[in-house]
Amino acid sequence: MKNLAVFASGTGSNAKKIIEYFAENPHIRVRFVVSNKKDAPVLAMALAHGIETLVVTRADFYETENLLRELHMRAIDLIVLAGFLWLVPPYLIKAYERRIINIHPALLPHYGGKGMYGMRVHEAVRAAGERESGITIHHVNERYDEGDIIFQATCELEPNDTSEIIAHKVQTLEHQYFAPVIEQLLNTPVQNGTLFRAP
Repeated sequence: MKNLAVFASGTGSNAKKIIEYFAENPHIRVRFVVSNKKDAPVLAMALAHGIETLVVTRADFYETENLLRELHMRAIDLIVLAGFLWLVPPYLIKAYERRIINIHPALLPHYGGKGMYGMRVHEAVRAAGERESGITIHHVNERYDEGDIIFQATCELEPNDTSEIIAHKVQTLEHQYFAPVIEQLLNTPVQNGTLFRAP
């Protein structure tokens, strides 16, 4: 059995899709949900699915390795960032080298980096007049959105698309591809940052 930990800061729509996708899988399960916000809706959602949760403080996350012990206690194989906004600290990167992945709501290396999350990304894409956007699933390193790219999928944009429309198009891709890519990654790990794209 492969055990997943999902880190999320907000409502957890991607986390919910991942939990539901693996609910009946005999080989992969979401074992643990971690949030940096005690009132994040993702926590209640996880508990409703019978999944253990943990709230981490900034001091605990960056100044101790308590979280690492919690992950090891649950034999976590892969950490999935699903709307988790804190930079992952070096001790966690080292312990889970190439076993932490993130999803970004744009086509990296464009529109990434510190402060580029949520609607800020879609507003920047719209302001630039881009004709496409999409998602990027990538390994996590010690810098925002700079890890090796695993997967990308694109959506076409129309000139009159608002930031909200772009967000909806991108979220549709997230919900469609994130969990299957996790499954593929666990079954056939990507080596050396090999990129595969949606058809």
